[in-house]
Amino acid sequence: MHEHDDGGLQQDLKLIHASMERRTLLRLALGASLVPLVGCGGEDSAEALGLTPSAGTCTTIPTETAGPYPGDGSNGPNVLTQTGIVRSDIRSSVGSATGTAAGIPLTVTLTLINSAGNCEPLAGYAIYLWHCDREGRYSLYSSGVTNQNYLRGVQATNAQGQVTFTTIFPGCYSGRWPHIHFEVYPSLASATTAANKVATSQLALPKASCDAVYATTGYSQSVTNLSRISLSTDNVFRDGWTSQLANVTGNTTSGYVATLTVAIAVTR
Repeated sequence: MHEHDDGGLQQDLKLIHASMERRTLLRLALGASLVPLVGCGGEDSAEALGLTPSAGTCTTIPTETAGPYPGDGSNGPNVLTQTGIVRSDIRSSVGSATGTAAGIPLTVTLTLINSAGNCEPLAGYAIYLWHCDREGRYSLYSSGVTNQNYLRGVQATNAQGQVTFTTIFPGCYSGRWPHIHFEVYPSLASATTAANKVATSQLALPKASCDAVYATTGYSQSVTNLSRISLSTDNVFRDGWTSQLANVTGNTTSGYVATLTVAIAVTR
């Protein structure tokens, strides 16, 4: 005999309904617990999905070479001491130089977080970002632009650990996958020489966006260069690029937006 027979059919229906509701809630709770933890870079990043990074969801970004054209005083000129280098729009040169880099507009937002903690935002740090121009040249170093310092800039991270740069989509030069360099400093005041940096890495740009941009006027040389390289053969990214591949949206008419969450290990 059923232990709740007193209420008859009406009571049984109520109990069945309550039981179904409990099972539904349980399935939802279990489903939420099975949502995969996401890493820090690329299209599956927490930022790209609109999620707040939580403990264990971020992987320290690989340390990469600053390359031969850093402009941080470690190999030739030091743009970090130049008046006006702390800026968000890096398309034009600062100081006595007057050049402006041409190309498809690109907005780059980096979010700095602590992989040694709970993936919390790192506010008050400084990020120095630089890359080549549409023709694959680096200001301060390459022939024709040694008197320019465009496509280089420094900013302090805000309360969310973010910096946003307005720039142009870089070209692809022979031997390298399209990329953007950056260095992290403990503060804006310390971002004056490479000796003070705490991290160096590179951001990779996805092929689909590169293909679209390189089909436009001014990027024709990049088409050939890109066809001869891949992420798996690039000398920087071939050992793994998951945490370095930016999430890029946009088009060649209105420009592109690239985002990447950058995790570094900071012990306090």
